[in-house]
Amino acid sequence: MIGRISGRLDWRGSDHVLIDVRGVGYIVYVSERTLAGMPGLGEAVSLYTDLLVREDLLQLFGFPTMLEKEWHKLLMTVQGVGAKASMAILGTLGAEGVGRAITLGDARSVQAAPGVGPKLAQRVILELKAKAPGVMAAGVGLSAKAGADDVVIEEAAPAPRKPAKVDEGAARRATASADALSALVNLGYGQGDAAQAVATVMGDLPEAETATVIRAALKVLAPK
Repeated sequence: MIGRISGRLDWRGSDHVLIDVRGVGYIVYVSERTLAGMPGLGEAVSLYTDLLVREDLLQLFGFPTMLEKEWHKLLMTVQGVGAKASMAILGTLGAEGVGRAITLGDARSVQAAPGVGPKLAQRVILELKAKAPGVMAAGVGLSAKAGADDVVIEEAAPAPRKPAKVDEGAARRATASADALSALVNLGYGQGDAAQAVATVMGDLPEAETATVIRAALKVLAPK
């Protein structure tokens, strides 16, 4: 299993890139969101990967974080969701958006992905809603981007390399969500209810600190 690709970005297409790893070129399929965040040609790049194996086909799919890769693998367990649909959903919503939509039962957001109809979107919600809290709780450890700063590019006149950019905002939001979820569960709330409350708060207050998220989530969970 190829779990990560690190090398030089040699070419980009509409839905895939070519990454040179010490003279060997790997074609890696990526979402529109991931493609938009890729560095320039000739620069170092690193992606976590998932290998799709079929009788007549081998395809690598790339993700900037392990969190997004985990969501891809979960989405693929839903009947009717293939790699193309999964990448479309992740490209439209991002890893955090997918978790929030599934936890809140927001099928309309899932349906916004190209090629995903209402029935399939509803099936994604129904089949993954119970699993979403676990992925959200693990979000802090999985949200770090694959590092490209250790990539060695061998060429006569090496292009200047930039270290991988860290999405500090996404990491901060993931930390706040996971810490708030853990606190609510420790207070005795069910993981599913707690995750839904946290997702609701993060949708309204995406930049909130952990303490603010917990207080707001408690209000959401309070008996009506």
